[in-house]
Amino acid sequence: MSNAWNQTRRMKKLEVGSTMTIEYIEWWGRRIIDNIPRPSKGDSQLMEKHLQVVPSKLEIIRQDFERKNSELEKKIEQMEEEKMNLRLDVDVQKLETEKLRKGKNKAEGDLDSLKIDYKKLHFSMRTARLGKTSEQ
Repeated sequence: MSNAWNQTRRMKKLEVGSTMTIEYIEWWGRRIIDNIPRPSKGDSQLMEKHLQVVPSKLEIIRQDFERKNSELEKKIEQMEEEKMNLRLDVDVQKLETEKLRKGKNKAEGDLDSLKIDYKKLHFSMRTARLGKTSEQ
């Protein structure tokens, strides 16, 4: 690839030929190196510290995916916790409903028993009055 680049560069020089100025030739030689800072004699930092790492599009997409995935996992955990709490609430409601149903059944049984006792008492009172009237 470097060889092809050099050949293209040479062909461009031939095309432009004598129209190139000294300023253009100097600019052409510097343009590739200008964006890389040169270490000074007093600067002992490594060149790597001057270079800025730019993540690739794939890396940015991967990081975005991981962030969204993490957010969704948190939401799923919250929903599962809410689901568990709702199940507990439903279980408590079922127990309370069953307790009320048993209380209702007992109350209905007691009412039926009272009705029977009332009918017996009413019958015995009638029988007792009939007996008094025949003796009188």
